[in-house]
Amino acid sequence: MAPRTAAAAACMVLGLGLIGGAVTGSWIIDDGGDATAAGSFSSAADLWHNVPVDELFPPTVLGTGAGPGGADRSWTRIAVAPDTGCADAFDPLLRKVLAPVGCRRLIRATYTDATQSYVTTVGLLFTKADPAGMTALARRFADEHLDRRTDLMPQPYAAKGTAAERFGPHQRASWAISVLTDSPVVAYAVSGWADGRTVDTPQAAADAEASGATTAAAQAGLGNEAQGLADRVERRLRQTITGPATEKPS
Repeated sequence: MAPRTAAAAACMVLGLGLIGGAVTGSWIIDDGGDATAAGSFSSAADLWHNVPVDELFPPTVLGTGAGPGGADRSWTRIAVAPDTGCADAFDPLLRKVLAPVGCRRLIRATYTDATQSYVTTVGLLFTKADPAGMTALARRFADEHLDRRTDLMPQPYAAKGTAAERFGPHQRASWAISVLTDSPVVAYAVSGWADGRTVDTPQAAADAEASGATTAAAQAGLGNEAQGLADRVERRLRQTITGPATEKPS
């Protein structure tokens, strides 16, 4: 009996040692993941002045499958706005909604499509928030569907001397807003016609891309313009932080 008891005790000790090692290993992995995520979040806050504008807003953006029916799209940058604060970039109510995360810096660029029929402003709002603050804002956008409200549209950047010089508040046709939780960034895009026509019924990109949507913005594919560019600028931001990303259809 004594040898069996000793063997059982040895197995118990070995088992506890293995379990303890596994737990310790999981703690090490989890801590490392948290540290990496925290480091990425922190480093993203300074990208607006640490990264060349051509990396965040390339002169040409290819959108494989980004158009209506999965058609390919391409966009050419026609203007880059000076980095600024947020005072004139958002309608008052949207500015109020974004106020809890603060405004560290805002960078914007405006693109036109290959036919020069449409113009789209994309923006990256670098906030002052921590991960909890960004998560709270993202949850509010999701719970209250704030990305679909026409009184919460971003402003376009209408650069003089370009195809977008008549792209003002009344020309906004579709838009997309994404609150990131792994970076202190709000990414957005807003699109319209290049000929300066006014839009009576703008429609959020998520709705304009839906099957059966019949608004002018939906029929023209302006929801695809806004969502396609917003998605690709967001991907490039993440690529800059974490490494190469693979292009995929919207």
